[in-house]
Amino acid sequence: MTQDIKITIQETTNNTIIKFNTNQILINGGSYEYNNIDEAKNSPLAQELFYLPFVKKIFITANFIAIQRYDILEWIDVQEEVKEQIEAYLNDKGVVVNESQTSSKKEAIEVYAEVTPNPSVMKFGSNKSLTQTDVEYKNIDEASKSSPLAQAIFNFPFVKEVFISDNYISVTKYDMVEWNEVFTEVRTFIREYLVSGKTIIKELPTEEKSTSENKIEVPEVKLEGISAQISDILDEYIKPAVASDGGNIAFRSYDEENKVVRVVLQGACSGCPSSTATLKNGIESLLKEMLPNQINEVVAING
Repeated sequence: MTQDIKITIQETTNNTIIKFNTNQILINGGSYEYNNIDEAKNSPLAQELFYLPFVKKIFITANFIAIQRYDILEWIDVQEEVKEQIEAYLNDKGVVVNESQTSSKKEAIEVYAEVTPNPSVMKFGSNKSLTQTDVEYKNIDEASKSSPLAQAIFNFPFVKEVFISDNYISVTKYDMVEWNEVFTEVRTFIREYLVSGKTIIKELPTEEKSTSENKIEVPEVKLEGISAQISDILDEYIKPAVASDGGNIAFRSYDEENKVVRVVLQGACSGCPSSTATLKNGIESLLKEMLPNQINEVVAING
């Protein structure tokens, strides 16, 4: 039996925009932005929300709906009512986006292969947005519960791990083959999968069900103090750089007493021969510089 869709409200750095996060996947990857009700012809949900007089812009992704308001009121006055309206619509099986109506208008999907600093990992970039939430799979069993695309990629016998981020997929191989022998086949497969419009991610992985210590666990509590500052620095300065190499870094914890930062390395960064040097020379140095006397060491718990 399908569980009820629940919405949680999340503030953003822009006080005119608020996010309504969902506990279930809404659309098959990608994202949609609407500036008015005419643009929202393929989204019955967005059309309904535009009837609210304070709604200025709507942004729909796989697992959240962001709404920008006009200045005629504050979000605190209406956010609970909007949350309840979206929940009721979704639980009444209302259509979020008619994706079939948009596929013919979308630009042609391209997929390119790119080497990474990790010789075991190839990055497959796309001009299509794949996910708003990074997901990592260590084996086909993990993928089968969550991502049909990752599960399909694991059918290649040489695939060891799959990491899906914003607009790219990092694939880690076993040593049985060299990338120059197989990357064309994988690139073609991913492109044809995306062109066909098949489901990318059907459900976000639930961390509590995983026994893998390498899985990223996003703290439920709101980060504060030094932890929040570290997370912000990683997001702003480090993530864009490692993403360009097909990897990802996620904040795990900060030991205030020993001043030790623990992070999770994913995608091309996981197991990369140069990742230790990157941690020490790049990330650790930057954090020490930006947070004087607060950082002694940065440790990758799966590096």
